[in-house]
Amino acid sequence: MDWTKRHIYPFTAIVGQEKMTRALILNAICPSIGGLLIRGEKGTAKSTAVRALAAVLPQIEVVSGCPFNCDPNEYEHLCPECKAKLKQGISLPVTKRKIKVIDLPLGATEDMVVGSLDLEYAVKKGKRRFTPGLLASAHRGILYIDEVNLLNDHIVDVILDAAAMGVNIVEREGISFIHRAEFILIGTMNPEEGELRPQLLDRFGMCVEIEGIRDAQKRVEITKLREDFDKEPERFMVSYQTKQDELSRKIAQAKEKLSCVKIPDEMLRLCSKLALDAFVAGHRADIIMRKAALTIACYDGREEVTKEDVHEAADLVLFHRVRTPPPPPQQQKEDKERSQKEPPDDKNDRKEEKKKPESQEHKQMEMKEEGQESEEKDKDKSEKGVPSTSMFETVFPVGETFKVKRIPMQRDRILRKGSGRRSRTRTTSKAGRYVMSTMQRKSNDLALDATLRAAAPYQKWRKKQGVAIAIEESDVREKIREKRVGNFIVFVVDASGSMGAGKRMIETKGAVLSLLLDAYQKRDKVAFVAFKGDRAEVLLPPTSSIELAHKLLEELPTGGKTPLCNGISLGYQIIRSYFRKDPNIYPLLILISDGKANVSQYGGKPLSEAMEVAEQIKDDPRVNAAVVDVEKPGLISFGLAHQLSIQMGARYFKIEDLKAHTLVDVLREDLLV
Repeated sequence: MDWTKRHIYPFTAIVGQEKMTRALILNAICPSIGGLLIRGEKGTAKSTAVRALAAVLPQIEVVSGCPFNCDPNEYEHLCPECKAKLKQGISLPVTKRKIKVIDLPLGATEDMVVGSLDLEYAVKKGKRRFTPGLLASAHRGILYIDEVNLLNDHIVDVILDAAAMGVNIVEREGISFIHRAEFILIGTMNPEEGELRPQLLDRFGMCVEIEGIRDAQKRVEITKLREDFDKEPERFMVSYQTKQDELSRKIAQAKEKLSCVKIPDEMLRLCSKLALDAFVAGHRADIIMRKAALTIACYDGREEVTKEDVHEAADLVLFHRVRTPPPPPQQQKEDKERSQKEPPDDKNDRKEEKKKPESQEHKQMEMKEEGQESEEKDKDKSEKGVPSTSMFETVFPVGETFKVKRIPMQRDRILRKGSGRRSRTRTTSKAGRYVMSTMQRKSNDLALDATLRAAAPYQKWRKKQGVAIAIEESDVREKIREKRVGNFIVFVVDASGSMGAGKRMIETKGAVLSLLLDAYQKRDKVAFVAFKGDRAEVLLPPTSSIELAHKLLEELPTGGKTPLCNGISLGYQIIRSYFRKDPNIYPLLILISDGKANVSQYGGKPLSEAMEVAEQIKDDPRVNAAVVDVEKPGLISFGLAHQLSIQMGARYFKIEDLKAHTLVDVLREDLLV
């Protein structure tokens, strides 16, 4: 079968997903927007739309036979080979063809992407020559990365650098080469398989999130259209040819008129205001938003950008860049001053009791009354779902669960074994994905391609003695592989009395359960530590049983003092003990607390002791950590959990920050106002 003539589903026949198709068209008109990231569940026409886009784009002129797809009308951008031919008086053969879609396989290595040494030429001539990679093939076309979130981060960095600069710079294996690499970058991903790093997300100009169509009538229409296409693809394509040609002409006209569209200063200010309101990092969002607004106006046939154009552009450009707003400067100053002081301990509490004896006695009376009532209600709590309470402890129900945002793990160079679906790590197993080569001899996993490239330039001077190619010890390269492994997650949960205020424990239990469900999906092992009263306790030793952890979470009572130092110490001790059993673990300690402490473990100040233990965790490069702050915002905020996260070298989250769609919802609300 001739795959160059395979049938492509028409772009204009795609039902629904208007935002995705429009974003693709905008990138086709103005490739300098920086590409598009399409996030969505499987089966939502992501790949179909990308491949269909190329078929609808206008044809381009290229130098026939040139591996870099040079434009014959732009001498300055010609590759060295085409320039050399012109200098020799050789005319360049020109041909017209459709734009190509270059697929980047998940197993792609750096050599495949950027290009490498021409092995055959090096063996025969004893000289180095550059062999173009996928970036050269994608020049003036579309580079499509399916499941970009599963691609090695290093490879994604290389591609995004080339997309941003418009050139591919190769400095490796004695080769120095530069060529043009201007392409429309399209990435697709299923968030269920993991997220991209924020640095990589920001490099995509636009981002859209799509989902399956919920309207039953439209779903029926999609089914019928696909069935008609599968039965008679040629007839189906002919029936949409008029619409395809019309769209192609519209895109070509927009490309020609784009430079004539103007954007008023007022609209530029609106772009910057929306970027500031979204608390984006840097200025890339402002620049891309301006380009997108100009492209939208041009495509819709306007000569000047309107407010509606800017808002539509913002929806596409800010979607993946919006961040949580920082607290006001005055609040930051107050939080800093408070965080330098110890929170009220038992002595301060007793002082408050002396100052306000009547109010305290009133509270004690209320607690006694609540305790008497709870004893009567405990009998039928399982039937009515009422939480069990006592004078000192309360069993709160588990709050609503949610989809958890990815918690980034610090990358390292440790070789690990194991399996899972959360973190990428280098591995000694030969089952991992080959990402690059090294001269270090550790795994006995020969990288044949890299070894041959290293030996090739010297074959002219080596005595072969009956072999096709002579390889010496210094030429041998080994493979560096990566794979996904599960993490060992230790939950350290504050179950003291302060967690009962405002029913914070309900929300906390919901967050912990959400993290547990996420751990189950990623094939993690978990351990559970709770601290309250005078000590911390291991409720669940290391296990893969999420059901058991869920049951313990439901029955976890809340009340008493806050032995924070003991809780952190016990969680860290579990990780260190498990390292002796399995040195290949990838540990993550998640502390869920407001950061307050009033129980000493070693006779010192409670908070200072907790900070010292946190610093020990920071100094241990084997351990990753995250702090989830459950303190409610208000007039008085100590900010102790944030200070603790800094001391621990941990990622800091508010409970609402863990929710995968929180930032998206904030942005959408801002744009609708």
